[in-house]
Amino acid sequence: MTPLQQFIEAHPRLFVLTGAGCSTDSGIPDYRDRDGQWKRTPPVNYAVFMHETATRQRYWARSMVGWRRFGSALPNATHHALVRLEQRGQVELLVTQNVDRLHQRAGSERMIDLHGRLDEVRCMSCDWRLTRHAFQQLLLERNPAWAQLDATDAPDGDADLEGHDFTRFDVPPCPHCGGIVKPDVVFFGEAVPRDRVDAATRAWQAADAVLVVGSSLMVYSGYRFVDAAARASKPVAAVTLGRTRADPLLTLKVDAPCNEALAFLHEQPRLVMN
Repeated sequence: MTPLQQFIEAHPRLFVLTGAGCSTDSGIPDYRDRDGQWKRTPPVNYAVFMHETATRQRYWARSMVGWRRFGSALPNATHHALVRLEQRGQVELLVTQNVDRLHQRAGSERMIDLHGRLDEVRCMSCDWRLTRHAFQQLLLERNPAWAQLDATDAPDGDADLEGHDFTRFDVPPCPHCGGIVKPDVVFFGEAVPRDRVDAATRAWQAADAVLVVGSSLMVYSGYRFVDAAARASKPVAAVTLGRTRADPLLTLKVDAPCNEALAFLHEQPRLVMN
């Protein structure tokens, strides 16, 4: 039995926190290298997106090209392993920092999308909403020439498009009030909704231990739960490649691909009495 198996067997109620490393096997690139540093330019800032037309044009042009592959991504072995863990009765709550909804597509039910969901857009003025697939059609209708472009995939449905005149990109406004349309995700510089933070806090407090999967924890919105749990003397295990912000707090560190470390969960689920 591996140290990770022993950790999971010893703690029947787990608070699970996941990050981009869960989705790389689904073809979605992550943001950081093994040292926790950015691999490319950091994601768009909320205030800049809201106040600069040029930033919104650049964001949506890249998103339109990147969505073609991101929108069709499928759950991988890591997502399915965490579903097995839930079926064993061991997940108090799964909180994901990802916005790809792949945990839900795999079958996870006890979970929160901490940073929202990329498969839906909303008006920032009147709260009109639309699926991202339907909004993609509006983008394509207004910008047919951009549909032919190819690009390298970037994290969270983005695409690396350099050398293009983004001022030519036509971004659809809200059809009801003409407001700014934004993906229903938490951008950098934007606050995570309080109800999500409160629900996650209650969950780690009720759990026996914390399991981090595929996250460097460099972003405070996820790190705060690990920090608080460790201060409360909860054991914390992390499965991820490279350094994490919480390394000094960890009870167990597994520096390995998520799918390999969690492969044992694909065995027949065993229900655990809580």
